[in-house]
Formats: sequence, structure tokens, C-alpha cells
Amino acid sequence: MSTLIHTSSEWLRGYDERLDAQVRMVCFPHAGGSAAFYRPWHQGLPRRVELHAVQYPGRGERRTAPLVDDVRTMAGLIVDDLAPLLDRPLALFGHSMGAFVAYEAARILDERGAPPAHLFVSGQIAPGAPGDTRSGTVQTHSRPDAGIADADDEEVVRHLGRLGGTEAELLADPEMREIFLPYIRNDFRMLHSYRPTAGQPLTTPITALTGADDPMATPALAAEWRDLTSSRFALEVFPGGHFFLVSEQAAVLDFVATRLAARP
Repeated sequence: MSTLIHTSSEWLRGYDERLDAQVRMVCFPHAGGSAAFYRPWHQGLPRRVELHAVQYPGRGERRTAPLVDDVRTMAGLIVDDLAPLLDRPLALFGHSMGAFVAYEAARILDERGAPPAHLFVSGQIAPGAPGDTRSGTVQTHSRPDAGIADADDEEVVRHLGRLGGTEAELLADPEMREIFLPYIRNDFRMLHSYRPTAGQPLTTPITALTGADDPMATPALAAEWRDLTSSRFALEVFPGGHFFLVSEQAAVLDFVATRLAARP
């Protein structure tokens, strides 16, 4: 059984410290998600990759921690906790809302002179690109999650069920709703209020992943991440919908490991 490590870090959770690892990868969960979403990845990654996952406030042992309602602020707090991991190349992986947080974390690391070795963005369109239809942006693609933060409880549960997230199963229990819904709504508000930090493109390579049937990030929209880096860009499309990371886990991990091994 995997041993949870780095629990002394406010924001990070990890498994099986790998002293011989060539790269560390920090994973950022989706809206409503927690570090536990990435737990199964530990066994699927080669030993050269040491896995860590971000634990957002309101989840698990951080249930009483104050929620953060701004992507850039959250990214900065997470980056402050990354300092002990920077003695080796660091990759960031974010899914859905987590892609925005990972992107801002990459920008902050770059500003501090420690750009990550690779940024993986999954199930999300590029912020500020023509396909970004959150409030105040160009309206060229209608997002299925628009207005979810302020929808009634039943609609929030239905939305999560349509996407295929495991949170929908938990929310079928009324008692669980009292625990989960406050931070889920906060996540969606943060997601839709986020505006990307202005500046030059990242110097970090970006790889975008998406599901062929993902209503949130079609392959064409996911490809817009190419404009946010001056380095290499790749797009990989997997079978499945928004949570293809679950249905195609083995293929995703093989792909990620290959990309990490190919880094300069």
C-alpha cells in the first residue's frame, strides 16, 4: 500500500518518496476534486517520476481551512510550498480547473527564476483564447458549466453526473452535500472569475490532453494552448469525455511518462 508523505506541507500530498526519481510531478485537481483523485497514478508511473498532488482547502483533513476564491492567489500559495521539491526538474499537471491553477503556478515559478520542466493541461481550453467564453471573454463557444456555481443543488449534482466525476456519486447523499457543495460552488466561481495574468508566453513546454468527446474542451479548443508557450507544444486526444483520465488511465500515464522522458 502506498504511504502518504509530505503531509506536513499545507498544500501538497505525496506517495512513496523516490530518492532516485529524475523528475517530480505535481498534479492539480479539477473543480470539486481532491488530491485523492491522483492516488491511483502512483503505481502507474515509472520509478523515475515522483508523484505529488495538491490538496485544495475544504477537502479531507483541510475541511476547515478557509476557501480561496482566486486562481492566481491559490497558485501563489501552492508555489510557496513547492520550494523543497525544486532540487530536481518539476512538471505540473492540471485537469479542468486545475489546468488554470497549474498554468498560473507555472507563470509564478517562471517569474521566480525556476520555470517548470513541463506543463500538462488536461480537459481545459486556453484562458483568454478565442474559445474562452467565461464572463467578459469572447463568446464563441457555450460552456456547459456556465452558471453552475449559483444553480440549485439538484442541478449541480446533475452537472457533475453528466461530466462523469466521482463527486456526483457522493452528492447523492444529502449529508454529504452539506460537506461538499460549499467548496464545489466556490471552485466554479473561481473558475469563471479567473482571468489569465498578462505577460509573455511561458518558456516551458506545454502538452494539452483532452477527450475526443469532452464537451468542455474540444480538441480544437485545447489546441489554443499552443499560443501560451514559446517552447514546444503537443496535443494528444484520447477516447472518452471530460474524465477520460479515469477511463483511459493506463494510456494517459504511459503518454505522460513518455513525454517526461523526452524532455531536454
